Amino acid sequence: MSTGPRPAEGDADAHWLRRTVELSRNCPPSTTAFSVGAVVVAADGTVLGEGYSRRDSPHDHAEEVALREVDAADPRLSGATLYTSLEPCSARASRPVSCAELVRGTPIPRVVFAWREPELFVDCDGAERLRRSGREVVERPDLAAGVREANAHLLAGGGR
Repeated sequence: MSTGPRPAEGDADAHWLRRTVELSRNCPPSTTAFSVGAVVVAADGTVLGEGYSRRDSPHDHAEEVALREVDAADPRLSGATLYTSLEPCSARASRPVSCAELVRGTPIPRVVFAWREPELFVDCDGAERLRRSGREVVERPDLAAGVREANAHLLAGGGR
């Protein structure tokens, strides 16, 4: 896997969030789901896993694809950051476990996202669920424009 800046140092969060937006542009089109990218980055800047929505299956969410690429026993997870272009979901129609719950099932202590999920498909509270479970959650709305652009096909009727 590749390497980049160490999470939380300087403008590293912006670097990695731009990577998630880049990944989201690979998503097969959908009228019923957001296009999202995700990257799991170790404390030293090593990419442990990355993915995007619908990469391997029409029901894949970006976070679950990225987490599937990571060995669950990798000790670097306890210091890793999950970057995702969109707030991790708290409810899903297609699978029984939300992305927020998938993250809570790992030792990843930090989650950074650019855009809070608009109430288009579900009423999402993934950030709050992650905070309540002791995760540090960082929202970077200053980088949300690229995420909204990647999802412009869904936003004709709104989206915050």
